[in-house]
Amino acid sequence: MLVLGRSQVERLLDPDALIDALAGAMADLSAGRASAPGRIAALVPDREGFLAAMPGHVPSAGVLAGKLVSLFPRNAGTALPTHQALIVMFDPGTGEPVALLDGTAITAARTGACSALSARLLARADASVLAVLGTGAQARSHARAMCRVRPVREIRVAGRDPAKAAALARELSAELEADVRAVATYAEAADGADIVAATTHALEPVVRRPWIAPGTHITSVGYNPAGREVDDATVADALVCVESREAALAPFPTGSNDLLDPIRDGVVTADHVHAELGELILGRRPGRESADRITLYKSVGVAVQDAAAAALVLAAARERGAGERISLR
Repeated sequence: MLVLGRSQVERLLDPDALIDALAGAMADLSAGRASAPGRIAALVPDREGFLAAMPGHVPSAGVLAGKLVSLFPRNAGTALPTHQALIVMFDPGTGEPVALLDGTAITAARTGACSALSARLLARADASVLAVLGTGAQARSHARAMCRVRPVREIRVAGRDPAKAAALARELSAELEADVRAVATYAEAADGADIVAATTHALEPVVRRPWIAPGTHITSVGYNPAGREVDDATVADALVCVESREAALAPFPTGSNDLLDPIRDGVVTADHVHAELGELILGRRPGRESADRITLYKSVGVAVQDAAAAALVLAAARERGAGERISLR
């Protein structure tokens, strides 16, 4: 069994190949070729945390994997990430465990990469101003990934802590060919932006309709069982796309309050979810039909994303002789 730590995973995972691999996984999911049952979770109420399990099988990629991921929001501001994960890979022909990977890096990378895939499918081709809402691992992942699919020239970073926003802006300025600056509010970041990437643990919406310009593409990946990132009016006005209708509209711990709340309150119906990303890729549903259309990709995370990313890492590790081999027998 091959064991790969976080730094090895980060070195081995090619970001461009990841976006392409996710496109294939999303198409497989929408076509019914892949298997990704809804996640289950064991709750840790006194820490406001939980441990979730996410198995997935993507036959076209030859991968069978399962992820265990913990979400402990109180880790924010400490040395530990709020999301921590392990991925176990199995031989899809025999069921034999073949690899154990750090899943924390994969979770961050595949989430940002799938948001970038949504931008490749839905954002205007000339989108050049990116608003990043949040200052954590996903904020970094999204800034990096978006620059790979659109000609981003300006990035505005906003978060609850101005010092963290400023630090992130400095960090991104050093590695990206864009003008990166911190701004004081979410509204200022979103004002006139072509792409708005929400990556928070918000209780109250950080994306509000008055702040969103015509033609903006919004991505929302934040997850808080007691909150949401996007307000009702934005959801109602947007062309809404998801990874999986079944997952996005399922109850906790799988679905999204950003969609479930407005459906419950009669603002929209479940039919307002326009398409899955895989349906756009397969040509079964249209994407953006005008330059002024607001588009929204609401992510809840599905196991085929982790499986596709892990398959890339494992292939690269075998090619380069990376990792440590252990025996379970």
